[in-house]
Amino acid sequence: MSYKVIFKDLNEERELSGKTTIRNLLEDLNISSETVVTKQNGEVVIEDSQIEDGDEIQIIQIIYGG
Repeated sequence: MSYKVIFKDLNEERELSGKTTIRNLLEDLNISSETVVTKQNGEVVIEDSQIEDGDEIQIIQIIYGG
């Protein structure tokens, strides 16, 4: 069982191990949830969303400034 992660230059398949959430993934990649928006199969999701087999997780960096 696996899922796909897309973030900047990262485009890889990862193995699922037990219950994995978006929060777990962001922590593993050392990414602050305050600086990104996460999509699961094309839909914007919250950190508590569980990752399922075959999911595509896209992490989008928020760009802001003035």
